[in-house]
Amino acid sequence: MGAKKENAKEKKKISLTSKIFIALIVGAVTGMVLHYLVPDGNIKNDVIVEGVLYVLGQGFIRLMKMLVVPLVFCSLVCGSMAIGDTKKLGNVGGKTLAFYLVTTAVAVAVALGIGTLLRPGIGLDMSKIQVNASDIETMESASLAQTILNIIPDNPFKALANGEMLQVIVFALVVGVILAKLGERAEVVANFISQFNDIMMEMTMMVMSLAPIGVFSLIARTFANIGFSAFIPLAKYMIAVLIALAIQCFGVYQILLKAFTGLNPVRFIKKFFPVMAFAFSTATSNATIPLSIDTLHKKMGVSKKISSFTIPLGATINMDGTSIMQGVAVMFAAQAFGIHLTPMDYVTVIGTATLASIGTAGIPSVGLVTLTMVFNSVGLPVEAIGIIMGIDRILDMARTAVNITGDAVCTTIVACQNGAVDKEVFNKAE
Repeated sequence: MGAKKENAKEKKKISLTSKIFIALIVGAVTGMVLHYLVPDGNIKNDVIVEGVLYVLGQGFIRLMKMLVVPLVFCSLVCGSMAIGDTKKLGNVGGKTLAFYLVTTAVAVAVALGIGTLLRPGIGLDMSKIQVNASDIETMESASLAQTILNIIPDNPFKALANGEMLQVIVFALVVGVILAKLGERAEVVANFISQFNDIMMEMTMMVMSLAPIGVFSLIARTFANIGFSAFIPLAKYMIAVLIALAIQCFGVYQILLKAFTGLNPVRFIKKFFPVMAFAFSTATSNATIPLSIDTLHKKMGVSKKISSFTIPLGATINMDGTSIMQGVAVMFAAQAFGIHLTPMDYVTVIGTATLASIGTAGIPSVGLVTLTMVFNSVGLPVEAIGIIMGIDRILDMARTAVNITGDAVCTTIVACQNGAVDKEVFNKAE
């Protein structure tokens, strides 16, 4: 009887995954039809695109964001409490942080290499491109010192209310370690947080049942607004970013996975691909946190003790896809404006882009904000950011998928090294 229930649940999940894929394709087709075949007017622009599709899409994003802070807090407290030993927690944290920083630096290097080979900024007709300079003036990026200080919450309740994820992570880890240390003396609080974590997981599944509607609306609105015409002048730039993203996602990550765990990279991609598709459609790393944790646990046998710590941390500090965009954008801007970059400039870009990824919010298009810091580090004109803003949404979707894949690979590697992966679950055919 129990086996039948389990099979029914599995079928239901596969059904939801299929619905998300269908919504993705139908949404793209609908968006193109709206862009090219339906004439502009109040009904199309105000009622359909900026009315129904906008409300449904953003409503779904808000529902996912509603889950993030309480879920991350409870998951991290439970995770650090379950690990218990502060030495082991430090070991897991140290490995995770090292992996994230190293892969980010590799990502920028890959991007600079692809940018040098493909030369996306050469031969660009600047007259065909609209520069949104006014939008750039509103962008701000924090200094390195401020970024480091921002890790420490001066008011944890304010951090929870504002969704300051790095601060939430630090506070949650401290609470979890103390609860583990106190044991029975804090049993009531530990049980409350554990049960509230179960509530948040159940709420996540409820919200995820609406994913096909949200995905359809987000994709349809994106394509209805952009179409294909905006891509043509910047086709080389887009191709360069997508190639670099593919190398990082299907090359670098999978080599590391095989080298450190011996697990099958093809099976990993196949099982994790629905999460990548979901991240692509929402363009927000934070929204995928609950789905990533759930998929890693149920499909790959990764213990939630590890994933509840590494996934939220990765959504905050591991932005390899964003760093790739920044690396290619640097080469694009330098070539478009005829600025020569020295080898030292390349080193500076790698360092700045890696550090800029720490504390970056896991929300759509945030990479454009931190890109100002990267451009300023090597003296590139920030006006170049305005050139790529028009097509950034579609690239943002692709790089978010890469970001969350990096988080998942790191989690699997760290869990494997700590004996927290059930390889039978991982190797089980779907």
